[in-house]
Amino acid sequence: MFKKKECIAMILAGGQGSRLYALTSRLAKPAVSFGGKYRIIDFTLSNCVNSGIDTVGVLTQYQPLLLNDYIGNGLPWDLDRTFGGVKILPPYQGRGSADWYSGTANAIWQNRDFIARYSPDYLLVLSGDHIYKMNYAKMLAYHRRSGADCTIAVIDVPLEEASRFGIMSTDGDGRIVKFSEKPKVPESTLASMGIYIFNTRMLLDSLAADERDPSSSNDFGKNIIPSMLSQGKKLFAYRFDGYWKDVGTVKSLWEANMDMLGEDPPLRLNDDSWRIYSRHEAAAPQYIGKTASVSNSSVTEGCEIYGEVINSVLGSGVTVEAGASVRDSVIMSRAVIRAGATVDRAIVDDGAVIGARATVGRRNAPDGDIAVIGAGVKVVDDEAVEPGAMMYSD
Repeated sequence: MFKKKECIAMILAGGQGSRLYALTSRLAKPAVSFGGKYRIIDFTLSNCVNSGIDTVGVLTQYQPLLLNDYIGNGLPWDLDRTFGGVKILPPYQGRGSADWYSGTANAIWQNRDFIARYSPDYLLVLSGDHIYKMNYAKMLAYHRRSGADCTIAVIDVPLEEASRFGIMSTDGDGRIVKFSEKPKVPESTLASMGIYIFNTRMLLDSLAADERDPSSSNDFGKNIIPSMLSQGKKLFAYRFDGYWKDVGTVKSLWEANMDMLGEDPPLRLNDDSWRIYSRHEAAAPQYIGKTASVSNSSVTEGCEIYGEVINSVLGSGVTVEAGASVRDSVIMSRAVIRAGATVDRAIVDDGAVIGARATVGRRNAPDGDIAVIGAGVKVVDDEAVEPGAMMYSD
């Protein structure tokens, strides 16, 4: 018998992340490494526990093995609870059939029995593949005060980027009067952050109706939210003015890593009042050799640096040999940069090896042309990898 919870979270973590190409060829986007010692999903899980939400369902689908192993019993995030905690929710064999999640709304519908265990008044539904720090408790308080059926977290985006998002218009009280999913001609710059709070009973009724519609895509942005608006439900926008990044492209993932750097970075991760927790392996302290030169960089434990590292983010156990140069780049765990190699404006994935005197990327490359070396790839000695190139592990 389960006790009642006021609010539980459902994290949609099954995305393929196809625009990250080589970085997600063997794992889901929420499991992609970030910031040297984290994975993308760490931010959502940490936000939940920091906000006092201790019951979290993680809905997985695409390449779930690493993500499942990484989350485990939830101990690093203080979510290893007997009552509540974190639970992995993959698609499962139902009576008479086995169905993949056909959309974000269908994923929640298939897990209605999990939701029913806790009888929550409110359901927090959110994506697990964005980088941000947010107090969901404040959003929930706003939801209750406004008397909303649904509250959507929004952020103001540049007009030229608005067509990538669900865009909404509001009245003077913050009530949503129009919602358009990725409009070609946006009427507003208020973009959905993919974070929703619903009154649980109302949402389940809406999901049931959506399941009965054979023409539906079973998607929150395309179907559920527009349907609620057309029925006159009370939808409100919750404005967020902190750091938030959709890291669904190679360029945006690289930019978010770069946003960690500097004396006053846009993304500050050394804030003890809002810690980002992660599961990481024990490693020796970093070692900076006599021949090394390191500036404006984040260097994680276990690294051995003998060459030059400038304005870069290095994951655990990275080796940069003497005479090698790493600049404006993201080097993930256990990668090796051999002597004389140059890595510039690039992302080098876990365990890749850049051969001696090889060059990856270029400092004066056109904006957005980030070279990507997939996990475990070995770039041979003296090879040149052009800006924007994509090298897969297979």
